[in-house]
Amino acid sequence: MTTNNSLNSKGSALVFATNNAHKLSEVRQILGDRFEVVGLADIGCHEDIPENAETLEGNAIEKARYVKEHYGLDCFADDTGLEVAALGGAPGVHTARYAELFGSGITHDSDANMKLLLNNLEKKSDRSARFRTVIALIYQGDEYLFEGICEGEIVAERHGTEGFGYDPVFRPKGYDRCFAEMTADEKNAISHRGRATQKLAEFLKDK
Repeated sequence: MTTNNSLNSKGSALVFATNNAHKLSEVRQILGDRFEVVGLADIGCHEDIPENAETLEGNAIEKARYVKEHYGLDCFADDTGLEVAALGGAPGVHTARYAELFGSGITHDSDANMKLLLNNLEKKSDRSARFRTVIALIYQGDEYLFEGICEGEIVAERHGTEGFGYDPVFRPKGYDRCFAEMTADEKNAISHRGRATQKLAEFLKDK
């Protein structure tokens, strides 16, 4: 189990409260070698952390607090929502479980999520959307929030094979390619998670 919760030196461990390998890889790439980012499995946390809040901020804080309370480690957690204007901001906080809750019932299935989203937008002229990530950090007894937003639109068909989640159907504003058509470096430079993580990195750089 990782027991080093110091953030004071290059190479020290920083716990990211996730078991999502894609998220872990993205954050590690963005933070580079300034911190050793470890996931939940690395600290021996294999249980499902509750996410019962009605907001992205609430879910991120809930996950970070769980790790702090049960493992005694300073950490950060994130929650991300795809907010589609024509759907009243849905799927929002239910982004990862969209099809499970409102469609096929399949759990955490990206293909089912995208299929439901495209079906719900089939007769909508406004396809504007944004990804929003909120990162909650618990550090030395205090809590901090960092937000990243990427504006764009939902395209009618899937494009590309990179990334994960809704990346094949989300095209960021000002670009002619979807996230799934971009390299990891290209996506991280403009993505919601990339922007939130950069804010986290700026905060931590002098800690």
